Order: sequence, then C-alpha cells, then structure tokens
Amino acid sequence: MRGYLRKAWLIAWKDLLSEWRSREVFGVMAVFALLTILIFNFALDVAPLNRLELAPGLLWVTFIFAGLLGLNRSFVRERDQGSLEGLMLAPVDRSAIYLGKVIGNTLFILSVEAVTLPLFAALFDVSAPVGPLAVPLLLGTVGFAVIGTVFAAISVNTRLRDVLLPILVLPIFVPVVIAAVKASATVFARRSLLEESRHWLGLLLTFDVLFFTLALLLFDAVLEE
Repeated sequence: MRGYLRKAWLIAWKDLLSEWRSREVFGVMAVFALLTILIFNFALDVAPLNRLELAPGLLWVTFIFAGLLGLNRSFVRERDQGSLEGLMLAPVDRSAIYLGKVIGNTLFILSVEAVTLPLFAALFDVSAPVGPLAVPLLLGTVGFAVIGTVFAAISVNTRLRDVLLPILVLPIFVPVVIAAVKASATVFARRSLLEESRHWLGLLLTFDVLFFTLALLLFDAVLEE
C-alpha cells in the first residue's frame, strides 16, 4: 500500500511540478474565477438581506466553471506531448494513475478556491467561519475531482473535449452541487453545520466514497479506450 500511494503521489507531484513551471492551468482557473465573481457583482443587484441566501450558489457556480477548465487539462498535456502512451506503459497500476490525477486536480481547485474566497467575501460583503466552511468545500471539491478526472480521461481523445466534458460531468454532479450549496448556506447563516446539515454532509461523503471506488475499479478500462 505504501508503494501504491507513493506512485500515486509521484504522478500528482509530476503534474504539480509541471504546473509550477508553466503556471498555465492555475492562472487560467484563477483569472476565470475572479472574472466570474466580478460579473456576478456588477450584473446582480443583490440586496443586503438576500446576499447570504445567494452567496453559496454563486460561489459554487464560480468554483465549478473554473474547475472545469482545470479538469479539461488533466490529460491534455500528456496527449499533446505524446506521453500518454508512456504513462499507460509505466509499471504502475492504472488506478494509481487515476488517484494521482485526482490528488493533483483537487489541489488545483482548492488553491483557486483559496484565492477566490477573499475577493468574493469583499465584493459581496459576506463572511463565514473558515473552519466549518472548509468541510463542504473539501467534500464537494473531492467529489468534483473524482468525477471530472474520469470523464477527462474519456474525452481527452475526442475533438470536442472542451464541450463534451461539461456535458458529461454536470448532470452527474448535480447531487453534490445541491448538498454542497445547502451545507455552505448553513455556514454562511452562522448555524451549526453538524446539527442542521448532517444529512447533506453524509450525502457528500457517500457520493465521494461511492464514485471514487467505482472509478478505481473502472479506470483501467476507461484509459484503454
């Protein structure tokens, strides 16, 4: 198990190091997220009483669309450089490749969220406890990366991958969006997360575990296709 996790981490580290050198994915995701927030801020005339109700939904819409840009690049770099076949021939279990990609995508999206949250709070004049808010953000982001990485591998060899990936991911991701928005709304309203959103957190955790397990089992066939 230690060797398996080490191989998965090396794949994630490869993506993180490549991104650190090029700064392509993070820069595009962060700029897109910030522009989306600015558009929401100027396009929506939100009354102070409605901000806490709208903030969770607007926040997750921003994260999802920015995250799709990063997920779309999960396997594109290897494909463009002709190294995807080499990655498949590497002496590692295919599920370790998937786990490494999920770790990398999760860290990319979380870093964009960390940059976006302060600007969102300043522009919409809302605030939430960071600790409780981190729980639905983490569970929702992991679920997004789990699903998105699988479909990024499916769509990487198609000419319409930029269009196909959102069409494949978003319908399956609907339960996570609903649960994450509801749990985040509880935090923004300064209510107890565990008391009022326990079932939503349970749904997020169940979704993450279920789809992660299925993806590990099926990723070998997905990558071969």
